[in-house]
Amino acid sequence: MGLFTKKPIGELQAEADRGVLRRSLGPWNLTALGIGCIIGTGIFVLTGTAASQNAGPALVFSMILSASGCAFAGLCYAEFAAMVPVAGSARTPTHMRRSARSSRGSSAGI
Repeated sequence: MGLFTKKPIGELQAEADRGVLRRSLGPWNLTALGIGCIIGTGIFVLTGTAASQNAGPALVFSMILSASGCAFAGLCYAEFAAMVPVAGSARTPTHMRRSARSSRGSSAGI
């Protein structure tokens, strides 16, 4: 599959109807993912510790600002998920290709 490959909705639904999940991560990938999670957690803990000891009251405002940004990102993902009629990952809407007929005349929009 290329970088700019698009799938028609019918093909996405056919894959979902088959219901077969294939294993795509091997032992090395899972090990690297675990090590990355441990290192990433350590970085976030150190950043939070430094911020709590050295930052002033602006830390609360920055947390509120970042929480609102996360909420808006969650709403964007929810909108993308509502557009696709099958379950999938966050990149499923980017692989979807609408046909010209369904985007113009259908009340469902997809």
